[in-house]
Amino acid sequence: MTLPAPQAPDWLDAGRIRSALARNAAEDNKRVAEVLTKARELKGLDLDDVAVLAALTRPDLIEEMYATAKQIKEAIYGRRMVFFAPLYISNRCSNECLYCAFRASNKALVRHTLSQKEIARETEILISQGHKRVLMVAGESYAAAGGFGYVLDSIATIYSVQKGAGAIRRVNANLAPLTIEEFRALHGAGIGTYQLFQETYDREVYAATHPKGRKADFDWRVTAFDRAMTAGIDDVGMGILFGLADWRFEILALISHIAHLEERFGVGCHTISVPRMEPASGSDMATCPPQPVSDEDFKKLVAILRLAVPYTGLIMSTRENAEMRRETYALGVSQISAGSRTNPGGYADEQRFESGQFQLGDHRSLEEVVQDIAQMGYIPSFCTACYRVGRTGGDFMDLAKTGEIKEKCGPNAVGTFLEYLLDYSGPATLAAGEKAIAAEIAAMDTKDGRVAQRLADMVRAGKRDVFC
Repeated sequence: MTLPAPQAPDWLDAGRIRSALARNAAEDNKRVAEVLTKARELKGLDLDDVAVLAALTRPDLIEEMYATAKQIKEAIYGRRMVFFAPLYISNRCSNECLYCAFRASNKALVRHTLSQKEIARETEILISQGHKRVLMVAGESYAAAGGFGYVLDSIATIYSVQKGAGAIRRVNANLAPLTIEEFRALHGAGIGTYQLFQETYDREVYAATHPKGRKADFDWRVTAFDRAMTAGIDDVGMGILFGLADWRFEILALISHIAHLEERFGVGCHTISVPRMEPASGSDMATCPPQPVSDEDFKKLVAILRLAVPYTGLIMSTRENAEMRRETYALGVSQISAGSRTNPGGYADEQRFESGQFQLGDHRSLEEVVQDIAQMGYIPSFCTACYRVGRTGGDFMDLAKTGEIKEKCGPNAVGTFLEYLLDYSGPATLAAGEKAIAAEIAAMDTKDGRVAQRLADMVRAGKRDVFC
């Protein structure tokens, strides 16, 4: 099939981004105060604002930015933390991404494409752990498995699995860029969010690190969300692989991308992922990133993104270790994975790591992470309500931008967390969770507290999948 040649995006102006960074390179205390005040209005930041924050070095100002990020996250989403798990269905790929274990020339990797029976088995295991949403992931090579139809069949399989009273209620998809027709089919399959990482917005770096395969076409990849949203997918998730290029340039480019989608479609991205490069089988680049991001800069960029796009979900994966993940929760992170495996069949065969995409930093089980989160005072959430009642795209953003979405997120988090506790957790997690739920309901305003208590009472009475 011959694919149409995409046009170079006019919204990605590298010169404009570098100019913004240059003119805001000197730390300006007055300007920082102005930007943080603007951020507290929950209306987002522009390129110059983000460049000002990216230049911060004074510890007291950085701490003030961190406190502002925490305030903004809780103003919009409260203290709930959404959980999900990745489900890798194939590690076959036709691309040559130099940092990735899945690249076509890596002979050290054991290749495997899951059958529908194997996908069903992986799904059963995730359900038995308590998961309600998964992120389906695949390399860019479906021909041997039946082409793009394999992806659609895999989504249907995941949705079809029942394990006791449990099921996966929402499948998000991390897939290579598609045509508009394929995106329409993906939308018709009932996915939640379509996720795609640009990896880097620096064209020169992109060309050097993606020498072969369809992914070598920068413009085809960077315009994928335009095709997805044209096809009707109104929830999209962006991401950058930090370590390839200057992180300051990357976050300004990301803000430019979001602004473009808002201008063209009236809605920006639903989530932003912030993976740092981790070691991967057979990749020297993954072990020694071209432009590594320090822990301090990593925390800064997480906080900056929360201030710049306050209504967007920030995702922290298990690439990071447990300590770093804990630190970022207070900086604006609102979604996390747990108990992850990055290899096809990894949940059924826990000893098989040789086919993983990268090395994990956090190896704890879902229950261990849930207990940790609850003891920190957060509310683990397994909610999928917005997707299922059509509260997506512009409808979701209208509530998120005003902070009203918390009226849904808070009670729904309580209900789904209690469902997890009663059906899947051990005694210690149950005790920690019950304490966290009681404190959360007590801290809610009267209306939200009543709704949360009603959902909790329904769950205790034996009902499941209740939400507002």
